[in-house]
Amino acid sequence: MLEMIEIGIDHSVAFRISGKVTESDMSLVLADAKEKIKRHGKIVLLEQIDSFEGIEISAVIEEFKYLFEVGISDITKVAVLSNDKWLETMINIEDTFFSHIKMKCFRIEDKDAAIAFLKAA
Repeated sequence: MLEMIEIGIDHSVAFRISGKVTESDMSLVLADAKEKIKRHGKIVLLEQIDSFEGIEISAVIEEFKYLFEVGISDITKVAVLSNDKWLETMINIEDTFFSHIKMKCFRIEDKDAAIAFLKAA
């Protein structure tokens, strides 16, 4: 299940994941990202991962279609909230590969720090 959340940043796409991510979940996030990019040019992402039980293959296909159509050049920062150590390791690796995007992992209870990271120039 995926739920869109508000974090007080106009050019943000923010959501909470709990359980399995479906195609409709992914479509919701990607539509919001497209709309915000059209309106603001650049966006930041906040992903709060309470629990993760996988992703439907159709959701992965939706994401690939989006990446092919829009790309990731309009994403400037990503903050991930999670208490899972393996996820923090993954974010650190991704931060190395996607050098034009500043990525950082925060513990769920540090949500205010994650939002401050996204707001900082």
